[in-house]
Amino acid sequence: MSLLEVSNLSVSFRQDGATVPAVRGVSFTVDPGETVALVGESGSGKSVTALSTVALLGSSAVVDGSVRYDGQEMIGAPARRLRDVRGNDISFVFQEPMTSLNPLHTLEKQIRESLELHQGLTGDAARTRIIELLQRVGIRDAESRLRAYPHQLSGGQRQRVMIAMALANKPDILIADEPTTALDVTIQAQILELLAHIKRDEGMGLLFITHDLGIVERIADKVCVMKDGAIVESGPTAETFANPRHDYTRKLMSARATGTPRPVAQDAPTLVETEGLRVWFPIQRGFLRRTTGHVKAVNDATISVRAGETLGLVGESGSGKTTLAMAIMRLTTSEGRVVFDGEEVHDWSTRRLRRRRADMQIVFQDPYGSLSPRMTCEQIIAEGLGVHGNPGGRTARELVAEVMQEVDLDPAMMHRYPHEFSGGQRQRIAIARAMILRPKLVVLDEPTSALDMTVQVQIVDLLRRLQQKYGLAYIFISHDLNVVRAMSHKVAVMKDGDIVEYGDAEEVFERPRTDYAKSLLRAALERIS
Repeated sequence: MSLLEVSNLSVSFRQDGATVPAVRGVSFTVDPGETVALVGESGSGKSVTALSTVALLGSSAVVDGSVRYDGQEMIGAPARRLRDVRGNDISFVFQEPMTSLNPLHTLEKQIRESLELHQGLTGDAARTRIIELLQRVGIRDAESRLRAYPHQLSGGQRQRVMIAMALANKPDILIADEPTTALDVTIQAQILELLAHIKRDEGMGLLFITHDLGIVERIADKVCVMKDGAIVESGPTAETFANPRHDYTRKLMSARATGTPRPVAQDAPTLVETEGLRVWFPIQRGFLRRTTGHVKAVNDATISVRAGETLGLVGESGSGKTTLAMAIMRLTTSEGRVVFDGEEVHDWSTRRLRRRRADMQIVFQDPYGSLSPRMTCEQIIAEGLGVHGNPGGRTARELVAEVMQEVDLDPAMMHRYPHEFSGGQRQRIAIARAMILRPKLVVLDEPTSALDMTVQVQIVDLLRRLQQKYGLAYIFISHDLNVVRAMSHKVAVMKDGDIVEYGDAEEVFERPRTDYAKSLLRAALERIS
């Protein structure tokens, strides 16, 4: 008998007096020791299907069909039964651990809560179990990290803590919802290896939700391809990848950012250059907060970017990529030279810096987190105009409509709020907000990592088109080396705050010189092969 049996599951949500369908007639099973992957674009119904298994959808959801765990029906089950199953028999690991972990509680307190609730473990017994779990998921010096808070860990460490919490009660089924999307390739590989090892040892079933077919091919026994709330194709992974039957499956498999950016003009001026740029954060201890050392986030970075050129910054989480970009934009304190458009950034007065902000903009990884949920699309895009003024004397609405068309958004949607857009559309809004000021430099901090493959391709094409039209310089930060290669003219590889390799993109990708760059590229190739 299967551990989890989903039969003819349909889910709709009540909205403004109507019901909006999200999942339609979905059926699949998960057996002990088996990995089943749900794949598809954003909005295809993957996460809604997973949350339906233990009734986590909220009061607006209308659920029909059957979900049976260990032979017992979950739809309509008593609240007490559902509480017993959630986190005990069926556990979840979500995409972004910082939104799942409580920022005000230590790691020990957060894991202890589950042990007390489901197993009644307290005191030293609970602490021993917590240390054992953290060690199991690869947290070094586990005992010393018990009093750490989530913000004191790297992205990979936070995801390991989430896995430890999910495993605390030895579940029969682990549901992993995009658990590696925001991680760099080497950490991705470690997390996937960890999940496979635990699944093999514990004999548990794994329901893995992702838009990354490279991961699916590596870890899944069965795959279910979802589109518009329905499963359009399912079967053994090897068979599905070797002979996809549905057009949509073939579309997903062929979706990958390709090509290279157009060459930079020979006479293009240097827009940004740094020399010996250093960002060190002091470590302060004791009652008097004496500085006892430094976190060396960036060490002696020397780079340059011309107008119309893209510099790709790659490296593991915590290598200093984002800190380097923030220092160039003078959003963090730094030492060394930073020259922007012929001017030394450190010499700018506050007034001068404010005026130059229009020339340097940033697009963040998570468009939902960087867009105010209380503002309309029009208000978000036009916000910078209120600070820097409207070029050419045109109205803000005219400029918003124009830039929305440039990023392939319908201006008729400018009155909508962020939650009314898909992930790809929200990222287009974030790009429009940056572009409306006609900047010279745009920092793109993981702008495609939270998006599915087909939308990634669209965003890469959009960014290349805007660069060509306006001669923009990009600093492109990403752990997806396939996207970096499609976007970048030059690449800088960072490790522990140091630039260990720097040069033309094709040279770095084809003939890496350092062992670290070689291992990074190898991990990326294994991920997409």
